[in-house]
Parts: sequence; C-alpha cells; structure tokens
Amino acid sequence: MLKIKNLSKTYPNGVQALRFVDLEIPRGMFGLLGPNGAGKSTLMRTLATLQEADTGTAFLDDLDVLKDKEQVRRVLGYLPQEYGLYPRITALAMIDHFAVLKGYSSSRERREVVESLLRMTNLWDERKRHLGTFSGGMKQRFGIAQALLGKPELIIVDEPTAGLDPQERRRFLNLLGTLGEGIVVILSTHIVEDVRELCGRFAILDRGQVLESGSPEGAIAKLSGRIWETRIERDEVARARGLWAVISERMIGGQMAIRVLADARPGEEFVAVEADLEDVYLVTLGQTGAVVPQV
Repeated sequence: MLKIKNLSKTYPNGVQALRFVDLEIPRGMFGLLGPNGAGKSTLMRTLATLQEADTGTAFLDDLDVLKDKEQVRRVLGYLPQEYGLYPRITALAMIDHFAVLKGYSSSRERREVVESLLRMTNLWDERKRHLGTFSGGMKQRFGIAQALLGKPELIIVDEPTAGLDPQERRRFLNLLGTLGEGIVVILSTHIVEDVRELCGRFAILDRGQVLESGSPEGAIAKLSGRIWETRIERDEVARARGLWAVISERMIGGQMAIRVLADARPGEEFVAVEADLEDVYLVTLGQTGAVVPQV
C-alpha cells in the first residue's frame, strides 16, 4: 500500500502543481487520470524521488518515500513520459547495462534476467537491433523491461500510450495488464480507456487536487440513470449547451450525438444510456470549472 498525505508542490514561478494531495494506492493497477497540466507528472516525479515536495508524506508500507530515497530507488521501476535512449546501441547491450547499474554483478544471473525481461516484453527476437530503429511501441516495451529490473515493489508509468498506433497500444496495454499482481503499479494518463481496461482503482487529478477516487465501477454507479443522449444538427450545438448540461459531443453520420447529465429525462428526444468512465471523467472536470473537452 502506498499512502500519500497532504502532498503539496509549488514551483518557483508560482504555479501550485500539487495541493494537499491525499491518496491510498493499494497493490495492483492504479489509474491516475487528468488533463495536461493537472499535476500528474509532478506527482509521479515526486514519488520517483526526482524532485522534492514542499509539504506532506508518502509511505510505501513502512518505507518513507520522500526521505529514504536511496532505498526507494532500489524498489522502484520508473517509465517517464519522455526518456532518452542511445540510438546506436542494441537493445541487448542497453538492458544489460541497466542491469549492471541495478546491481546484477553476476554475469550468469544478469544474462538470465535480461533474457527473461526481453522475452516478457516480446523483444527477444529484436535484441540485436539498434534502439534507434525501434518503433514507438517497441521503445515503450523496452522501457517497461528496464523498469522491471530488480523486481520492483513500485512501478510508475507516465503517459505510456501517448502517440502509439492502435496495434502498439494494444500490445503495450496487454503487457501492463500482466504487471499488477503483488506490487503497486501507477498508470498516469489522460486516456480514460486505458484506465477503464486495466485498473481496479483510480483517481482524477486536476489543478493539483484529487477530485475523485475509488473504483471505476463505483464512480460509474453514481451516474446511473443520469446520462441521456440525443442527436442534433451541428448548428444546434450552441443552443443545446445553453439548455442542458452537455457532457460530450461527437459527430456520427453527419449529426452531433450529445450526452447530457440530468436527474430526469431532459426531453422526449432523449434516450437513457449507460454511464461509463469517460462520463465520470468529463462530469468531474466540468463540475470544477475546468474546460471539458468535447470529444
């Protein structure tokens, strides 16, 4: 269990990236949702011991994450949103180098661990290719391989599927789904579908504050019977926004399908639809005054 209490961070330019964040993150996959600039990366970097918090505490079981940084790094696997790889080094040589840095001094043990991780991430057949020739998805899978070195107890992945094509994204999500047993895995993203597919618990962060946390099923249940949908012409969208609490809009067959939040049927043209985690996300951001993206 990772317990975060009253965590705050303000940058020198006055931006308050985290505002008294409280979270309890159990073992397994945990999704951290939020728009760009919500504070997700700041929280991830703080937990990864890459920057200091102004106030607050974070404990991984009995380990003080903010103070015992060397010990945290021994049990941490971290895949940041952006990271550099030497393009002219092979995947095998690079992961072997990371293994040395992680303390695998025995060459035999290191070979076994390196082969196991490259096979797990479906990169063994590509082990002699230079990293500069890897696709985006292959680089992300390589990132997970290095993050798994040393049998970590806490794994942090920050926006891992951004920019991946659908096939690579599916491969990467399938890989992530195998990691969440017995360890804390935090998936920080703005892609709601990733959390819906993988995570048993989640939180929504915006403007440095936790707005919602719990299980996806529990959050969706709160909107049960309150989501309605209809189709309108494109030139009616502005009027619709003035009449109803429009959650989202999407173009279907030349018309706009709008989803509306209401305790009762807004009009005869509306039909009740099942709520989903995207509704939870958009409603939560909209209720705080954040700009709700129309998707």
